[in-house]
Amino acid sequence: MHRTRMFSVAFGFALSLIAGIANAAQAPLKIGYSDWPGFVAWQVAIDKGWIKDAGLNITFEWFDYGASLDAFGAGKLDGILITNGDALVIGAGGGKGVMVMLTDYSNGNDMIVGKPNIKTMKDLKGQKVAVETGLVDHLLLLDGLVKAGMSDKDVTVINSKTTETPQVLASGQVAAIGAWQPNSGQAMKAVPGAHPIYTSAEAPGLIYDALSVTPASLTAHRADWVKLIKIWDRTVHYIYDSKTQDDAVAIMSKRDGLTPAAYKAFLGGTHLLDLAAGKKAYQKGPGLDSIYGSTENADKFNVKYAVYKASQKADPYLDGSLTAAAMQ
Repeated sequence: MHRTRMFSVAFGFALSLIAGIANAAQAPLKIGYSDWPGFVAWQVAIDKGWIKDAGLNITFEWFDYGASLDAFGAGKLDGILITNGDALVIGAGGGKGVMVMLTDYSNGNDMIVGKPNIKTMKDLKGQKVAVETGLVDHLLLLDGLVKAGMSDKDVTVINSKTTETPQVLASGQVAAIGAWQPNSGQAMKAVPGAHPIYTSAEAPGLIYDALSVTPASLTAHRADWVKLIKIWDRTVHYIYDSKTQDDAVAIMSKRDGLTPAAYKAFLGGTHLLDLAAGKKAYQKGPGLDSIYGSTENADKFNVKYAVYKASQKADPYLDGSLTAAAMQ
């Protein structure tokens, strides 16, 4: 009787274990996305049902950008849409990911926005600038200062959440802010006459955006990630095709709570990368036309300004093989 009972308990435990593994296998892969045109573009694929049609059990969860970084770093997400520089930041903190696909590079939607009396970057000398320190527009600010023959010592950086920069500029506490769209656009609306004095269009490739996934998820679900990457290519062409662009913009603008006309103005400032362009950017090189060169540049910035201490090598964070596989 005892042996039979022990067998029943063991058999029941085994069934529970098998069921648990099956449930885990069926659990959706979770991707964090936030308010950036290259990330909101995924809304087209979501609303069109292309992800479900591909048989993928993947969900997209909407976050404030900073909160998405925290969630990924805490292991609550399988994937995240993120800038290459910020991928290094959370990786240095223990939340390592692998960038398996590039969504875009910023082509003007990241901006340093000055008050009406601030005409150029040189006018910022001795002034206060609000930016979310350690994140992408802090890098843009420093790049603009260097090109103007200045350094970080010529300004006082005020740490502000990107979503709060429009209010900070309107308060009169600072001479300029660093932010991405739609926050930069909101800042210019909040302060009549405020305008961009430096943008990512002047440094193409300084800021890449990517889909980064956990190493464990990459190992367990590689085929699913390749299928999703194929859908991205379809999404980019749908957005850029003049026959379907209006529909795409309507979907994206709804996600952001903006009018289609207002959202359409953002498209030029984010250069979406189809798979062919993404594959080209995965070629190793020292310049900003390569994701490797851009990521190494971001690492130097992060170390110099003590975002983290130990340099992060680019190679472990980048894997272009899935993009290549999706093109086959």
